[in-house]
Amino acid sequence: MRDYFAQLHRLDTVAYRIRIANRADCKEAVAPQIGLIAATPQSLPRKFRSFSAEALGLRWVRATVVSVVEGSPAALAGIVNNDELMTINNEVVPVTGTSGWIDNTLYKNGEKTVRVVFKRDGEDHTVDVMPVTGCRIPVYLEVNADPNAFTDYTKIVIQTGILRIARTDDQLATIVGHELAHVNMGHYQKKFMNTTGAQFGGALIDGGFLLGGVYTGRSFTDYLGRIGSRRFSVEFEREADYVGAYYAKRAGYSIAGAEAIWEAMAMEHPNSLTSATSHPISPVRFLQMRKTAEEIADKQARNLPLDPELKTREVDTTPKREDVH
Repeated sequence: MRDYFAQLHRLDTVAYRIRIANRADCKEAVAPQIGLIAATPQSLPRKFRSFSAEALGLRWVRATVVSVVEGSPAALAGIVNNDELMTINNEVVPVTGTSGWIDNTLYKNGEKTVRVVFKRDGEDHTVDVMPVTGCRIPVYLEVNADPNAFTDYTKIVIQTGILRIARTDDQLATIVGHELAHVNMGHYQKKFMNTTGAQFGGALIDGGFLLGGVYTGRSFTDYLGRIGSRRFSVEFEREADYVGAYYAKRAGYSIAGAEAIWEAMAMEHPNSLTSATSHPISPVRFLQMRKTAEEIADKQARNLPLDPELKTREVDTTPKREDVH
């Protein structure tokens, strides 16, 4: 249980810093943030609810702060773990849907100061918190041993298996950056267009067979739709790896050595060493991350902006002698 909250705090810290550092790339999808997570037993994963109150002192009737990012507005205002949130801008903090409610309240409030009332050791405290602006998309931790991360473009989900194999926050930052890059670069919309276009072609074939008296059961529609959904997928993933590395670096994380996450991923999924359908094979991702780190280091040495070279980029992932282990 305590491991879960340690993982939650670790992810929250990395995600907060990446969202703040890369807000310019999120365009209109930005929102004020204060850098804390509060929870009640009923807002936790079901497996933790029955004993969370006793084990961690969470209250069923009031949200308890379980993560405060160091240096965040909440931390600077003096809010710490185990403080019990009572109101934000005179509105009672709910015990269900707490995180979403806080996010929406901050969004509606804009960049203005928010007044937070909390209870600590039986005494009420009132502080004013000045939010900072960052990418609005929430980042959630899902209890799942499989090392995976994904986005549906309304949220980013990092499974606990990722935190297990990401030995450093630098490695974790490249994963969070990767998913944010998918969102900002519109890969979902492009994938959707590829899928629907292919399905349309398949529907025409199914329709032709139907006119001939043969019912195909949407076989061509479904098959070509699957093909279309994978079109450019490998390229999208490589692009997200590349841009995500820049996102992590902008947030202050080191990219040098972060490629080790792909070695760890290959150990978990050996097929990724030689087989690529929707994602690049692990060795290619390893080499691209290393070369991206070199590219970023060169820009820093020359005092150039840390902007990805998306239009002119040609990443050579051919192994050189020094790359072979």
